[in-house]
Amino acid sequence: MEYWKVDWLHDFQSEPTRIYDEIGDDGYEVRKVYRYRDGRKVRADELHESDEIGLGTVPVGPIEDVVAQPEFDAVIITRQEFEAEWQSAPWPT
Repeated sequence: MEYWKVDWLHDFQSEPTRIYDEIGDDGYEVRKVYRYRDGRKVRADELHESDEIGLGTVPVGPIEDVVAQPEFDAVIITRQEFEAEWQSAPWPT
């Protein structure tokens, strides 16, 4: 497993500004947390998705590919940091 913190640099008011991802060994998202500009959070896994948040349907690729895009700033984080965000976010409605 790998854990990512991705800042999405944009001006869209309705989109998340930070994404926490748990990436499986196969490159697919396992769990995800969105954090919005106003501090609101929401989480998803394979059993809990909505129109607002869901897991990707293709492997994410290496983090270097994400960092290479100017609208993203991404770093690998610890499982503990991911778990803290995961526990603090509600399920989608």
